[in-house]
Amino acid sequence: MKYAHCPGNSSTVTGYCRRGYVQTVARVFYNPYTLPMLELFIAIVILLTLGVWIYNRLVRDRNQVLAAWSDIDVQLTRRHDLVPRLVAAVKAYADYEKATMTAVIELRTRSETAVHLPEKAAYEDAMEQALHRLVMVAEDYPELKADENFRQLQTELTTVEDHIQYSRRFYNGTVRILNTRIQSFPHLLIARPFGFKLAEFFEVTDAPVRDTPQVELD
Repeated sequence: MKYAHCPGNSSTVTGYCRRGYVQTVARVFYNPYTLPMLELFIAIVILLTLGVWIYNRLVRDRNQVLAAWSDIDVQLTRRHDLVPRLVAAVKAYADYEKATMTAVIELRTRSETAVHLPEKAAYEDAMEQALHRLVMVAEDYPELKADENFRQLQTELTTVEDHIQYSRRFYNGTVRILNTRIQSFPHLLIARPFGFKLAEFFEVTDAPVRDTPQVELD
């Protein structure tokens, strides 16, 4: 900035010009009308920055939940794929266990058509018990117990069950984090307007849901 009263290049004139510039800047920033506007601008910038940070955090948590559910879905698909193979292996040696085999197939069908995760979890828990019952049938049929294909299926089932338990715990943990943030201040100020919704736990929490999978095993 150059002033009309700052001609020449002497040190005295230059110092005078610098003091004039500083005084001008000071008058602008410490003006009784300018200062409140500056404070308001800073406050808006801080609030916008905080809002963006909270939004990105909620998006990250939601994506974590989706990724965790994807892992569970993969393992459930693997278990469902084992059901007809296990049923076929058992049927070849123990056709009298029709009730158990029918129960496993029925629970598999109900799980695949379940709409809500707690309901699906109830069917999956019941199917897990039915599968274990189906595997225990081998104790009464030595030829089935010695069958190489059946032993391989049994090993695969054990591996899948372990993966499901781990993935389930991880998924429910991510849901708990997301839901807590959505319901807590200040995250709820961003979550509600931008449509962040509570996620469902993959577990049975209500008694009516727990009683849903009524399939006769005997």
